[in-house]
Amino acid sequence: MFNPSREEVRRFFCDAWRKHTEGTVLTPLEAIAADWIEQHPEYHALLSDTEGALAEQFTPERGQTNPFLHLSMHLSISEQVSIDQPPGIRQAYETLSQRLDSPHEAQHQIMECLGEMLWQAQRTGQPPDGERYVDSIRRRAGR
Repeated sequence: MFNPSREEVRRFFCDAWRKHTEGTVLTPLEAIAADWIEQHPEYHALLSDTEGALAEQFTPERGQTNPFLHLSMHLSISEQVSIDQPPGIRQAYETLSQRLDSPHEAQHQIMECLGEMLWQAQRTGQPPDGERYVDSIRRRAGR
């Protein structure tokens, strides 16, 4: 299992953005990351300053969303949907995207479900419940 450090994650997104803006060749994962970064212009300045990005602190007290966590969740959900793991997530995502008329907003809704699943797993000491996660997405899609 890949377990990058905080610095490695931040460098990955900064490098992907730099390569994208320079027009250089991206790996497939960097290309997905750059697509999500493009959709978040509020992160462009931060990701253009690697040293600043490495030093920045994102704490609840400051009221800021951690852009690296946010982008990492986009990548995770994109991967889950692409391989339909947990089973049923692809269809739930497509249904939610159609209902919202926005794949991006569907991902943001799924982030809430993903965060809840991970919180429950941490709280109970049990593995993440993929079936419950997909059911949560389906409920949002059915609203």
